[in-house]
Amino acid sequence: MRVSTRVVLLLALFASLLSYAKFNYCAQTGWQTPGQYVHACYSDIPALYGERGLDKGVWAYSSGIDSVEYPVVQGAIMWFTAKVIPQGINNYFYGSALLLALLFIFVAFITFKMRPEFGYLLPLAPAAVASMYINWDLWAIATMLLAIYWFDRKAELASAVALGVAISTKFLPIFLFVAIAIIYFRREEISKFFRYVALTFATFAAINLPVALTTPEGWWRFYDLNLNRGSDWGSLWYALSNLGLDLTHQNYLSILCLLIGLTSLTIFLLQLRSIPTLAHIAIFVMVIVMAVSKVYSPQYVLWLTPLAIIAMIDKRELTVFWFWQGAEVVYHLAIWQHLAQVTGAKFGLPVVAYSVITLIRIGASILLLVRLAARHQS
Repeated sequence: MRVSTRVVLLLALFASLLSYAKFNYCAQTGWQTPGQYVHACYSDIPALYGERGLDKGVWAYSSGIDSVEYPVVQGAIMWFTAKVIPQGINNYFYGSALLLALLFIFVAFITFKMRPEFGYLLPLAPAAVASMYINWDLWAIATMLLAIYWFDRKAELASAVALGVAISTKFLPIFLFVAIAIIYFRREEISKFFRYVALTFATFAAINLPVALTTPEGWWRFYDLNLNRGSDWGSLWYALSNLGLDLTHQNYLSILCLLIGLTSLTIFLLQLRSIPTLAHIAIFVMVIVMAVSKVYSPQYVLWLTPLAIIAMIDKRELTVFWFWQGAEVVYHLAIWQHLAQVTGAKFGLPVVAYSVITLIRIGASILLLVRLAARHQS
């Protein structure tokens, strides 16, 4: 179903307001625990405002091990918005939410530009809308989508710069190099691939070096945390541990499963009759990475939803798309109700039920991948 750009933008605006109404309940009740979990309106934005010294104007990376746990661009955004928005935890949330709403509308527009026949889906996707203001991920999602958009239109210089910015905002987009390498290999343009990588990392270095050199401990905190963290909320490993299968060496298992998944994807993509676009295969990389990682945050659906939409070929994928969104909505409710129980609510979701729903969520994303893969082979 094709709709106009105006309709997509209006739908995205409405979705932003709807999500804001959900999160505003917590703002009006003081972000209290367990209430923010019971009402599924928890957000990192107010939580980190005081915990990382942003309310005092402290530079995001100057507090050593207490620095923000995000890459440089996102940390700078957190710090800068705290500096310019009038002081107060709710003021900080409202100002940040306004910027995120604008980014969501922009992401909806870019998604529509890449796949106009399905462009209406993003602002109608309930799990994505419900997760909009959990944290700042939309900054990285927007630049990642720009990198994909420009790459498929042969604006590779702009794409490489956008990808460098995206990686400096949230590290996940670095895995797109797998898909990009395969595309260049299929085109027999290996030298262009190395130029693309060099430009991306030059952009990354230009953004990161000033912070890494001046506040190295704070800059390294994000990378240290991700290298040494144990299994966490939403991950396959956390769910299996709660269900009695407490696997040791989970760091190595996660890396091994990632290598197996990406190798299988490489073999699959090399066997396709035609050279795929980055828009069509980015979702494959991201689902594999998220499914085997040590954390699978609830807002990751914001990353996957536009990628799933731009990977769709025709309306036969709609059924599995809505099934996957349904599984994500169930998980969205499950994690907050489980955390409500953990933090002392009178009711909530027990850990076993939460872990089963976690596995269902991961299974639904893999089912989406299998369905999309089958369509690309047909």
